[in-house]
Amino acid sequence: MTDEQILEKLREATRGLMFMSESDYPFEVFKWGKTEPTQEFLRKQAGEAADAPVETRTLADFFRVASSEPDWKKGEQLTEARKFQALRKLLEENLKDPKVYRVGSVNIPVYVAGRAPSGNWLGVSTRVVET
Repeated sequence: MTDEQILEKLREATRGLMFMSESDYPFEVFKWGKTEPTQEFLRKQAGEAADAPVETRTLADFFRVASSEPDWKKGEQLTEARKFQALRKLLEENLKDPKVYRVGSVNIPVYVAGRAPSGNWLGVSTRVVET
């Protein structure tokens, strides 16, 4: 699959999807090229200070709550959980070794990135607010 095909699938999967934290944010797709996402690169992408913390997490950890299906989730909430499950699966199946990068604190840019078959880094970004 080409980069553009993967990006289009990610656009479709995230259309109308909001990541919930203390504030809700949409997803955006990105293509970084072949540059490894180092801490310096991630801080620059996020517009954060040179000493801002950078945290790496797994997809399972990042999507755990959003994609869960507890008994109390019904209707729209259950539909949304399944959209998050589909997004995670899409990322895992099309990107090599995808990871979640969180940059900064409080209002945190989040990048879910992995290497496409082309060698380029692709993924989706959002924000989480944690006070």
